[in-house]
Amino acid sequence: MIKIQVSDEIKILWPDFAGAAIYTEVNNTPHSETLWQQINSYATEYKATHEIEDIKKNPAITATREAYKKFGKDPNRYRPSSEALCRRILRDLPLYQIDTLVDLINLVSIRTGYSIGGFDADKIQGDTLTLGIGKANEPYEGIGKGILNIEGLPVYRDSSGGIGTPTSDHERTKIELGTTKFLALINGYSGKDGLPEAVEYMQSLLREFTNSDGGEVTFY
Repeated sequence: MIKIQVSDEIKILWPDFAGAAIYTEVNNTPHSETLWQQINSYATEYKATHEIEDIKKNPAITATREAYKKFGKDPNRYRPSSEALCRRILRDLPLYQIDTLVDLINLVSIRTGYSIGGFDADKIQGDTLTLGIGKANEPYEGIGKGILNIEGLPVYRDSSGGIGTPTSDHERTKIELGTTKFLALINGYSGKDGLPEAVEYMQSLLREFTNSDGGEVTFY
């Protein structure tokens, strides 16, 4: 399994950070109707019980936004992915349908408030990922976003550069239909509370929809 470490700059500026990684072999598919029944059911429930101003009351989303500010990024311009997904629901915009792996990540993110990185582990360079803070002019191509200014964003880097931020993962390591080795990183800027439950929920979805055994879990 890939080693994951947290840089000193993160530890100093945000000592409450805690993360969880799930590594597993999967069988990805273009679409799961059963999964989308769950997604649509929860989206309907969420829309009926929340307003836009309620999104920031989620502890995981609130903490991620505050970490952005601490690191020097405006969370209203570069929203964490979990917040962006919840806003789509409340603005009555359709959720993205990508493939089963990406769709189940988005469901976990919506339900928990965690911004979750999802990667094709075979595309990661080297054996270590380090969580740090983006630098000025650091090259980064966000999935579906083009060149992204990651200065001030928390970013996971492999030996070739950045691969994941809470706003967008990188094109280089993105999940595709042919992905068989899957790495998920659940980012707890709100601390350890809630992380085990999020891990267990994602594992249950992976077992149900990707023929995974649940995978190996590391808390860091």
